[in-house]
Amino acid sequence: MTDTVLSLRGVVKRFSGIYALRGVEFALRRGEIHALCGENGAGKSTLIKILSGVHPHGSFEGQYLLDGKEAAFASVRDSQARGIAVIYQELPLVEDMSVAANIFLGAEPQRRGPWPLSRLIDEPSIRRQARALLSRFGILLDPDRKVSSLGAGQKQLVEIARALRNRSRVLILDEPTAALTDRESEALLALLQELRREGQSILYISHRLDEVMSIADHITVLRDGQSVFSAPAQEVTQPLLVQKMVGRELGELFPPRTEPQPDRTPLLTVTGLSVAETRDGPCRLSDISLTVHEGEIVGIYGLLGAGRSELLLHLFGAWGVRQAGSVLRRGTAHAPKGPADSISAGVLMVSEDRRRFGLVMDESIRFNLTLSSLAALLTQGLISRRKEERTTHQMAERLRVKAASLEQPVRTLSGGNQQKVVLGKSLLCQPKVILLDEPTRGVDVGAKQEIYALLDELRREGLGVLMVSSDLPELLGMSDRVLVLSGGTIQASLAAEVATPEILLQAALADSARPATANRESR
Repeated sequence: MTDTVLSLRGVVKRFSGIYALRGVEFALRRGEIHALCGENGAGKSTLIKILSGVHPHGSFEGQYLLDGKEAAFASVRDSQARGIAVIYQELPLVEDMSVAANIFLGAEPQRRGPWPLSRLIDEPSIRRQARALLSRFGILLDPDRKVSSLGAGQKQLVEIARALRNRSRVLILDEPTAALTDRESEALLALLQELRREGQSILYISHRLDEVMSIADHITVLRDGQSVFSAPAQEVTQPLLVQKMVGRELGELFPPRTEPQPDRTPLLTVTGLSVAETRDGPCRLSDISLTVHEGEIVGIYGLLGAGRSELLLHLFGAWGVRQAGSVLRRGTAHAPKGPADSISAGVLMVSEDRRRFGLVMDESIRFNLTLSSLAALLTQGLISRRKEERTTHQMAERLRVKAASLEQPVRTLSGGNQQKVVLGKSLLCQPKVILLDEPTRGVDVGAKQEIYALLDELRREGLGVLMVSSDLPELLGMSDRVLVLSGGTIQASLAAEVATPEILLQAALADSARPATANRESR
């Protein structure tokens, strides 16, 4: 534990004269899990790009040492050749290729071909080795299955398997459990601990502070591009860690719960809903019944593949063919043919994949905020720039979006600020019901608190929220009621004050043919 594998000394990185890193000091030792913490925009991504060669030698000031010698990487290929593997938040998978092909992409085993000196990719060997590698995670994935058919959590596991394929000496993981269920996260953390025992050096970046506290040997905090704190994990408490990250004392993460108003109006009523992916396919959702009232947040919990995202997507008009049941929006039939119908009906959705479905990454904050509500900005058939600027500035101020200007491309924003833009875009449509899928995934603790305060504000204003989350403290802290999905069926409906993580997990693991509660209609 005394051998330093890599270190940064006084590293400075600027973009167009603006500091991204200011004199950062960092060291990773052999056989150590070193956690790197900080709010979105603190400089973590820039540091990773320096370590991995994305920002090559000469593009930054200070020293980057590998085994005590200057790491003069000219490219990512150089860093990979020296044993540094990185798993980024944005997964660089080839969607149209199989799981096995993605795991061995660029390093495919080969066999002799029919002609002299010719070589062919050894497909059976790829499948066999991929199956063995995936089994280490306890993942039951078909190596021949196309990546495009996988959920976000399953894709994350494929990328992790690919990064570990060569057992690189330094493994850098950027929010590796953001898309995973609790059970998958536990399996990954157990694997990382085993790799540490074998001498693997691991840099672990996560907003999930409970994970950091449970797995890290050492913790370093970045704030505003500076390394402001570094200490052995046993000397760090979670309140101290939060204080170092945000630079201030952080009060209660969740707003105080308010008593529900009597005789609240049902905003969204689902009865006996069964949905298949295609007209002739099997039902992926079966006999779903639930109600979302005004001024209420209803949480949905379930393991990967339970049907959580599919339910929200169907209610938004973006997935599936309804086979049975009904959906009412304030007493009126809600059967949208597409998202535009839902938006017109006051039903909005925030996807779990904000980069793919929530934002136009190369466009500005202003462009993205008004993308779904342009009709409200028209004057004589043309978009009023004055209305647009006034509207977007008011929303950006309300959500505390941190940016140099509203013309800044959303690609350059931190994850937390990108999520605020997605939420702002939905709110400008003046919805009555908001469908949230993993609303704080990849968001730091400070931005989480701001998003929770916004959701509480919306609840007080009478909006209805149906929220999917894999974060149990988030579900229990924000929801008035929690529904548990398993196998496409509601297994339990619980008031938040009586729900516990143990009860929710037990219901999520229940056989979908035998509901864990008799209360199938969740009101």
